[in-house]
Amino acid sequence: MASPDLDERFARTLHHRNASLAAGDPLAPPIVPASAYWLPGDPAGEYQYGRWTNPTWTALEGALAELEDAGVVTLPSGMAAIAAVFYATLRQGDRVLLPSDGYYTTRALAEKFLAPLGVQFETCPTAEVERAPLDGYRLVWLETPSNPGLDVADIAAVALRAHAAGALVVVDNTTMTPLGQRPLELGADLVVSADTKAVAGHSDVLLGHVAARDTGLIAQIRDWRRYAGCIPGPFEAWLVHRGLETLELRFDRMCSNAEALAARLAEHPNVRRVVYPGLAAHPAHSLARRQMRRFGALIGLTLADRHAAERFIGGCRFVRPATSFGGLHTSAERRARWGDAVPEGFVRLSVGCEPREALWADIKTALDRL
Repeated sequence: MASPDLDERFARTLHHRNASLAAGDPLAPPIVPASAYWLPGDPAGEYQYGRWTNPTWTALEGALAELEDAGVVTLPSGMAAIAAVFYATLRQGDRVLLPSDGYYTTRALAEKFLAPLGVQFETCPTAEVERAPLDGYRLVWLETPSNPGLDVADIAAVALRAHAAGALVVVDNTTMTPLGQRPLELGADLVVSADTKAVAGHSDVLLGHVAARDTGLIAQIRDWRRYAGCIPGPFEAWLVHRGLETLELRFDRMCSNAEALAARLAEHPNVRRVVYPGLAAHPAHSLARRQMRRFGALIGLTLADRHAAERFIGGCRFVRPATSFGGLHTSAERRARWGDAVPEGFVRLSVGCEPREALWADIKTALDRL
């Protein structure tokens, strides 16, 4: 849905550097590939060493902070952002609740590296977390809509209960971006995002960020980055900054395309099931309407079997067979190949910015041939 406040915020995001520019300065932020800075005498100044700060990070973090209305720390990938939250906030004996149906690498990181350090983790389906007991947890992790099943959790309701139990709430907002969903405004303590996806938008860079309004939490994340050395490159930060400037245009086109395609896919005889929060048939559609500003660009469609799914993907001219999502170009993959708990014929379709009718004609032709 349209939001004058969010429109104003994105306009400020686009112009966040204006106040710091002097006559003759470049409008685009410079790429600063510096490992060392001029530092005579006692340490002073914003930039002292390349592992601590960088002017190109500063430009990107300033823009993202404007958009998130929060403090922001950038990291070299979405998983680095997730790891930063885990390692900066958890200690031996802490308990974590993770989505059983969310991005599998988050669970793998917890199992392979947190559990041996004495951090306990349990899992819960996204659609059931609103009713799950939350006492005793240090961290409650939400991914809504879940990836790839696109179930939805009530962020505000979970945050209220989690805070009463003494837990922090983290939301992976990668699928929705700050333009599609505002977890911090719904009570979340931390947001993580794989900016590799829609924020950068061109499938040419890895980067992630963590956002929080609590200055203590964001300082912990920044300290962890500094001491762990988990830092983004200046060129990567510059690429994401460039992509961010067209996010509003791209995200609007992607969501509008997806909304139209989901309804048409649901009527096609060779599609067994369509999952999309924007469809009235989605079990959490009413919640999605309240909580999300758009319904996103991901569609889950189930075809007859794995062979039908592969034939469909291979039969499309304007759909790229690729993992990841959120790019300018429409892509698709059969998610069961990664071990996700979905039917063998389940396809995650990431809708891009192609002209809608040309894209639909291509998809329909591929489906008709099954």
